[in-house]
Amino acid sequence: MQAKYLVCYDIADNSRLARVYRTMKDRGLHLQLSVFLCSLTWPELGELKGALSELIDDAQDDVRIYPLPSGEAIVALGRGDRVPEGVWLHLP
Repeated sequence: MQAKYLVCYDIADNSRLARVYRTMKDRGLHLQLSVFLCSLTWPELGELKGALSELIDDAQDDVRIYPLPSGEAIVALGRGDRVPEGVWLHLP
């Protein structure tokens, strides 16, 4: 069963940043500069964690993976040109 995750990262080195971005673009929807929405199974989540762990420097970089509640609508405010299926936009 797949679940949705928000993956956010701050990478201090440009070459590591490029490698992390390439890894993420194959696994999720690029929402913002360092933010991806991923739909992953439990094994896929483990693979992603392992791949990212090998790419980053623990002392300099920060990667966060937030599970999103199932069945809840995702709200995007502002520039919403990259809207994944199932996302509801809140328009002011």
